[in-house]
Amino acid sequence: MKAVTKTNFEFRNQKSLYEGKVRDVYNINDEHLVMVVTDRISAFDVVLPKGIPYKGQVLNQIASKFLDATADIVPNWKIATPDPMVTVGHHCETYPVEMIVRAYLTGSSWREYKKGAREICGVPIPDGMKEHQAF
Repeated sequence: MKAVTKTNFEFRNQKSLYEGKVRDVYNINDEHLVMVVTDRISAFDVVLPKGIPYKGQVLNQIASKFLDATADIVPNWKIATPDPMVTVGHHCETYPVEMIVRAYLTGSSWREYKKGAREICGVPIPDGMKEHQAF
């Protein structure tokens, strides 16, 4: 099987398409989202030229399992997973939460550090660090 690195769907009432690093998200009339998890690979915030077959399916099925498992604790956006690479859900207001588990100053943490941030996720960061330096 070839890796799926690009989608090109046109849905009825589609308002927009957001192409992320590994997911393509279709906005359906500001009511629903159709998220297609591709086989694209992102490493240090760079999308690599070749994908890995079935990577999107595995990623989507893991997320789907945990959305289902926690739905009784907190409501989530998921309505259905009609395909191993697709999740359909409610269009809702984003609550931005990001978790970065790294031992190095890289990616989005590095970008914030370059802008002058000296605290990342509540942890003070010293001046003079370099990109990819260990914390």
